[in-house]
Amino acid sequence: MHFGLKKKLFVATVALGFAMAIPAAGIAGDTIKLGVAGAQSGDLASYGLPTVKAAELVVEQYNAKGGINGNKVELLIEDDVCKPEVATNTATKLVTDGVDVVLGHICSGATKAALPIYKEAGVIVMSPSATAVDLTKSGDYSNFFRTIAPDDAQAEAMVDFTIGTLGAKKIAVIHDKGDYGKGLAEIAEGLVKASGKAEVALFEGVTPGAVDYTAIVQKIKRTGADAVIFGGYHPEASKIVSMMKKKRMDIPFVSDDGVKDDTFIKVAGDNAEGVYASGPQDNSANPVAIAAIEAHKKAYNEDPGAFFENAYSAALALLNAIEKAGTTDSAAVVKALQTETVATPVGNIHFDAKGDAVGVGFVMYVVKDGKYVVVE
Repeated sequence: MHFGLKKKLFVATVALGFAMAIPAAGIAGDTIKLGVAGAQSGDLASYGLPTVKAAELVVEQYNAKGGINGNKVELLIEDDVCKPEVATNTATKLVTDGVDVVLGHICSGATKAALPIYKEAGVIVMSPSATAVDLTKSGDYSNFFRTIAPDDAQAEAMVDFTIGTLGAKKIAVIHDKGDYGKGLAEIAEGLVKASGKAEVALFEGVTPGAVDYTAIVQKIKRTGADAVIFGGYHPEASKIVSMMKKKRMDIPFVSDDGVKDDTFIKVAGDNAEGVYASGPQDNSANPVAIAAIEAHKKAYNEDPGAFFENAYSAALALLNAIEKAGTTDSAAVVKALQTETVATPVGNIHFDAKGDAVGVGFVMYVVKDGKYVVVE
């Protein structure tokens, strides 16, 4: 049977300054609008495009069995290039188009910029990859959920590995000055200092998009650091790693899930070998993950990219919550997300009161023979 879907109409009247949600009950043939927002072009497209494909596969799966209670799912896809100033326009466009829920955004800075617009319109957002701690811990975004663990858990995994497994004593902590990279690096810096087992030899940001990172590499070398922890994305990481190899700096480079992407290996080439990166836990034995990956290979004739499993899980979680709630009403969907466990590629999950997925975490990977593998 059909059920009343809460359609959201964005009111662009400055005097009102808010969006109103009005019910459109019992409209036969109405669709559930699932928005997908993230970088689909530019340097970070390799992070966003897998989310689009994940959404396409999950929506196809739902629609093949008749949709949700007779209502088909429609995709609304928007590119934010992972830039905060673009993300606000993306969010406004999706709200104006009547989106019910949003899968995205991909980068923490873009997510943070877009969230107030969705919150004002009563739209739930779920990211597969935005890990900035304050997105959930601040309590500012009651409409935000994610299928990846936050940066404090990621930083802890990175620091524990760098000190405990690699035995580093003097660590250079470098970041890209962004919401994600800098936030992660600051947490890592604090954890290194609190450990009592290592010292921070250098804490410094680099300018994203710079052609040459010789200066920061020379600075790291002068400190006598025996390991580098980097917070940021693959374009900067690949250049820094390559310059370190050129300067014959043979010390471990430990990075984050912003670097745990095959594009990093393609760009850095042989210089990527031996680089460590944290990433979502290995789900290779999970039957839902196996099926999702096989579906991707069949549909696109290639292996899925970064955050595909988290994105697939987010799409499943959002649509399952709408199905269990029997409505797209935000309060009802939030309740379903928090109380209904759903089987996904990242495990059987539900969400806590702050929006973090219960049952996900990080593990460490290393580039070996041109591929990321779990560190044994």
